Amino acid sequence: MSYPWATISFKTLICSYVALQSQLVSMVRTLASNISSATPGKFLLLQFGMAQVTQIGETISNLISQVNAMIMNAVRNQKSQ
Repeated sequence: MSYPWATISFKTLICSYVALQSQLVSMVRTLASNISSATPGKFLLLQFGMAQVTQIGETISNLISQVNAMIMNAVRNQKSQ
């Protein structure tokens, strides 16, 4: 059974991550350009965004690592046969 609405490509994942990073950089630049408007709420929102981008990046890195390990195991199993 195929679920086309549930598929995602690696390219789509990376493009979405880059867009999220770009939005965060834009928020940092906006806040840094007018530091007098930096309220505690804006600063906390920015920190939350940074933590979120970091967590997503680590998740993508772990996904790549798992795929790499799976490929290495498949190759190792082929050699032993």
